[in-house]
Amino acid sequence: MSGHSKWNSIKHKKASADAKRGKLFTRLIKEISVAARLGGGDVEANPRLRGAVQTAKGANMPQDNIKRAIMKGTGELPGQIYESFSYEGYGPGGVAVLIEVLTDNKNRTVAELRRIFSKQGGNLAETGSVQWMFERKGSIDINQNEVSEEKLLEIVLEAGAEDLESQEALFKVYTSIENLEAVKQALQSAGVKMASAEVTMITQTDVRLENKQAEQMLRLMDALEDLEDVGNVWANFDIDDAQMESLVH
Repeated sequence: MSGHSKWNSIKHKKASADAKRGKLFTRLIKEISVAARLGGGDVEANPRLRGAVQTAKGANMPQDNIKRAIMKGTGELPGQIYESFSYEGYGPGGVAVLIEVLTDNKNRTVAELRRIFSKQGGNLAETGSVQWMFERKGSIDINQNEVSEEKLLEIVLEAGAEDLESQEALFKVYTSIENLEAVKQALQSAGVKMASAEVTMITQTDVRLENKQAEQMLRLMDALEDLEDVGNVWANFDIDDAQMESLVH
């Protein structure tokens, strides 16, 4: 398992849903609004909006909040206009970092990103510097008590999935972007509940970090993910499991 995947597993396990709910709802509202503005407010005809709404429902966001976010995006209700940008950078040890933001003030966001990178021994990079290292994939998480690995493998491979991994208490299914919806539909038809389904970025090679650089990298990830304008962060670091556990806990 790559360090970034391990980082996500630990964060999901230790984070309190109640403590994170406010920040999560803010990010989801932004994503729903942007998706509706770019592709229209019809959930069935707008894949990005459909995915954002499904994620919001999975986080128990009230239906009224979802509806208002869509209407703000389509201009039916007044509200701030958020734009989507991607930024690239290098973390400690030359780790490639890719960041997606949703912001109403690009200058503010860039200034914050520069400050965070500088503080943790990294730097923002030119567009195209690291993005080529990442490949966009569909990622679906399923709790292992939902279904046997053998049965799950049969369902997802037939629907066009590319890979299935076992990670602690989760099964993680990877698909091409084109097949993500088909695999989700197959799981729903089979009565298998998904913990999450999203578009993610994966890399083929990771940078191994130890000691001080490992500590700096985890502080960098934490600071970036705590920034309200940041929607997603991906990085190609790898840290020994024991050190990861000791640094996060």
